[in-house]
Amino acid sequence: MNILFVCSRNKWRSATAETIYQNHPIHHVRSAGTSVSARIKINAKLINWADLIFVMEKRHKQLLTENFREDLSGKELIVLDIPDDYQYMDEELIAELEGKVSAYI
Repeated sequence: MNILFVCSRNKWRSATAETIYQNHPIHHVRSAGTSVSARIKINAKLINWADLIFVMEKRHKQLLTENFREDLSGKELIVLDIPDDYQYMDEELIAELEGKVSAYI
């Protein structure tokens, strides 16, 4: 399964998620951001690649829905409700990601 993690700038939350799941035995992961200043900017190619999309906040889901409605057709889009309060690889962020993502993969 191809899993895409999305946050705003793709520097802390989604990048951390990609790092902790990058060696998963059966899933392939990537990450992107919704902001113009994102390290990797979300695009239709990434959305089409993904089978499952995790966004960190409701506003990320809204942005994706507004800009990629057709590409999201048939995709599962899950809001994790993880605020932008963490740095890259923060132990609390890792625990929150693992706790919330484990229900789906």
